[in-house]
Amino acid sequence: MKKLLIALGLSLFVVGCTEVGSEEWCEDMKQKAKGDWTANEATDFAKHCIF
Repeated sequence: MKKLLIALGLSLFVVGCTEVGSEEWCEDMKQKAKGDWTANEATDFAKHCIF
């Protein structure tokens, strides 16, 4: 059980480390429900992924 929690924590850390504006980050945001975006995420998406 402890190993599972550690693995889950590490995977969340890796996913959370994508650089804002990178191609990977833009793809992740496209997959995320728009209703779950924060105002900052929406602004960053528009700035880096659309323009």
